[in-house]
Amino acid sequence: MTDPARNILIYRDDLLPKSEVEFMRRQYMSFDALRPLWVGRRVRPWLDQTAFPIGAQFAGMAGLGFKLTGHVPGLAGLRALSPALVHAQFGRGGALALPLAERLGVPLAVTFHGGDVYKGSHYRSFPIPALFRLRMARLMDYAGLFICVSEAVRRKLVARGFPEAKTVVVHIGADRIEPAPRGDAGAGVLFVGRFVEMKGLDVLADAIIRLRAGGSAERFTLIGHGPDHARVAARLAGIQGVDLPGWQAPEAVRAAMRAARMVVIPSIIARSGEAEGLPSVAVEAMGQGVPVIASSDAGLDGVIASGRNGLLFQSRHDTELAGHIAALSADPAQAMALGEAGRQTAAADFNAARQSAQLQRLLLNMNRN
Repeated sequence: MTDPARNILIYRDDLLPKSEVEFMRRQYMSFDALRPLWVGRRVRPWLDQTAFPIGAQFAGMAGLGFKLTGHVPGLAGLRALSPALVHAQFGRGGALALPLAERLGVPLAVTFHGGDVYKGSHYRSFPIPALFRLRMARLMDYAGLFICVSEAVRRKLVARGFPEAKTVVVHIGADRIEPAPRGDAGAGVLFVGRFVEMKGLDVLADAIIRLRAGGSAERFTLIGHGPDHARVAARLAGIQGVDLPGWQAPEAVRAAMRAARMVVIPSIIARSGEAEGLPSVAVEAMGQGVPVIASSDAGLDGVIASGRNGLLFQSRHDTELAGHIAALSADPAQAMALGEAGRQTAAADFNAARQSAQLQRLLLNMNRN
């Protein structure tokens, strides 16, 4: 590509929770015609600004004014960057970034991940309308593209009233897809994710307790942190062979995944309505040939065909989850077969470099139109 890359502004209000760094990076890994510059109201101290260059930070009272009124601080400096467009992450991020795109006079694209399309509080109109709800009609009109991480998210967004003609599905892929089958079946059960209600950790805890009562000695590693960590840890305290190491760096997570017999994704629909879009940990595990056991609420419809390239269980049914774990624990050949079928699915449909290139093409076309 001989022409210099054009700047685009990537809006994420919070730059970036540790749980998001890797899957945010993968979305832009193939960009060469567009150069992402990140914009938000908070920059976390661990963010590597060589990998995530900051275009602007709307901090403090200026950031609050931007959120509540849409006044864009430092607009002249942002114009000087000559951005081709704004790409907002998450639906609420789209509502927040709307005034930014409007005042710059550039196109706006919004990626919806899951919780932001299912979460009822975003669409609340009574007694106090949510900010997303207040700006939703303008967002539908102004934004040129609504990018959905799965077909289930796209269907829900359309059901919310968003124009179907502006929606498109772009999966977030895995950037480490093994070129050959695993050499062995691995050992142990791995969970990776935030410790929040939507992730279904109570279902997993019930399954672990049930398996131990039945004599299973299978090891469990639950990686991640969040508001429910202490409570889940207390539930599992005293049970041998259960490790909760907290948040881990990406390479440590990949090492744990490579060594595991299986990855479990016991997600549920939370009381708030929040639900999964397409859990990146599922795609990452499949890319490494590790079989995935996921709930029916994990957002993997059309990705996992149960019994062929992974296993699905009815959401909240810890008995069924425990049965699947026991089956793969006892049958390494089945685990290998399911994992290999999952690896082939990931290689065909969830290659991060190809998905990132597709995203760039869509954004370039918006700019040309």
